[in-house]
This record gives sequence, structure tokens and C-alpha cells, in this order.
Amino acid sequence: MLDARKLNLPAMLASGMAAVAMNLLSVQMAHAEFRLPPIDIKDPDRCARGYVGNTIGQANAVSDKLLDMRKCSYKGANLSAKVLAGALMSEADLSETNLQEAVLTKAYAVNANFENADMTNAVLDRSDFSKSNMKGVKFNNAVVTGATFEGTDLTGTIWEEALVGGEDVKRLCANPTLVGESRDQVGCRVSSNR
Repeated sequence: MLDARKLNLPAMLASGMAAVAMNLLSVQMAHAEFRLPPIDIKDPDRCARGYVGNTIGQANAVSDKLLDMRKCSYKGANLSAKVLAGALMSEADLSETNLQEAVLTKAYAVNANFENADMTNAVLDRSDFSKSNMKGVKFNNAVVTGATFEGTDLTGTIWEEALVGGEDVKRLCANPTLVGESRDQVGCRVSSNR
């Protein structure tokens, strides 16, 4: 039987409260606001660097200078075979852009416009396309791994021969704008609700 006199009740209480505080703190930190660096409006070549891309690293988005394409317009531009690893692309206009064979590793493209862009043979790895407009994008033979498309409009997208990771398929198939032939090309299972 436990002897209450031998238990250090204040120490146990303090330890328990510290554990609760640490849990609350970690939850609060997990929901902390994600902040990007400010756009360098004084840099006249900021948007032009998108036509060159990164030249140092691909897989881990290593670069000698931040590739900041935010709020830049590349509408109808040719960015084929560019390495856009680690690019900040939020609110950029890449509609009708040729992104064939482009490498978008760890790109942050939240709220960007890719409508009718061609991403044939592109690599989309660990990139965030949340809340973007991707209507009519061609993902033919593209490689998609660890990408986020939460709240993205995927209406009329083409995924012929695309290599899409298993978890990516699950997340894409949960997107209500991925319908019809696009769902079949991604590999969504047929549901009875369809």
C-alpha cells in the first residue's frame, strides 16, 4: 500500500503542471503563423531570376540567392527545364506558362495562378500549391511526390502517364474539383457516390 506521507505531492503536482504547459506550448507552436520574408521591392532583378531559376541545388532547394517570384507575372512565358527549387511563388501569375521539364522542389506556390500551364515531364516534389488556380494544367508524365494541393482548383487537369505518389493520390482524390477523366488518370478508386 502507498504511504501518502512518503509521496512528495507538491513535486508531483508541479511536474504534472509542467507537462501540461509543455503540451499546450507545443500545440501553440504547431499552429503558429507561417511567415515569409518580405518581398525585396528594391531588387530590380527579383522577377527576372525566374527565367534563370536556381543553378546550385535541386533536391534540397539550395541556392546562393532566394528565388522570390511572388506576385511576378510570367503569363505565357517559357520556363521549360528551369530549376525552381525553393522558389517563393505565392500570388505569381504563371498562367499559360511553359513549365515542361521544370523542377519545382520545395516551392511555395500558395495562391498562385497556373491556369492552362503545361507541366509535362515536370517534377513537383514537396511543393505547396494550396489555394492555387490550376484549371486546365497539363501534368502529362509529371512526377508528383509530397506535394500539397489543398483547396486548389484542379478542374480540367490532365494527368496522362503522371507518376503520382500513393499518399499524393489519396490527397488529390479528396479534392472535389478533380473529377471525371482527371480522377481516373490520377488513379482515384471508383466510389459508389460517383
